[in-house]
Amino acid sequence: MSERVSWEEYFMNIAREVATRSTCDRKHVGAVIVRGKTILATGYNGSIRGLAHCDEAGHEMENTHCVRTIHAEANAIVQSARHGVRLEDSEIYVTASPCYDCFKLIANSGINKIYFGEFYRDEQILQYANELKIELVDLSK
Repeated sequence: MSERVSWEEYFMNIAREVATRSTCDRKHVGAVIVRGKTILATGYNGSIRGLAHCDEAGHEMENTHCVRTIHAEANAIVQSARHGVRLEDSEIYVTASPCYDCFKLIANSGINKIYFGEFYRDEQILQYANELKIELVDLSK
């Protein structure tokens, strides 16, 4: 008999699947927002709704970052807003740790726990997460 995966593995596996929808080939990222073991929203990195994606139109680079792309976390939060889903006391599973801008959105949306599959660039979030008592959980370990 096979062993069931933990809830953390389950939701991170779903975030990895969501990332397969990403349209920026520089980095494929997926996000899943959860409360009470129920998925509230998902998001992946891609362009503004209705505009061409990076894989169609190319990248818009500024300071080594593609700014055509809206990050997975932001898209999941926007999806929640579009559907009237409150995010207080929820958790987010992201395949890569959030950038500082996405961290600010996460914090202000009421999400209080961030699971990530790999640490990606932004050390600044560590200090602010600690100050705000937002738990960061590194699932790569």
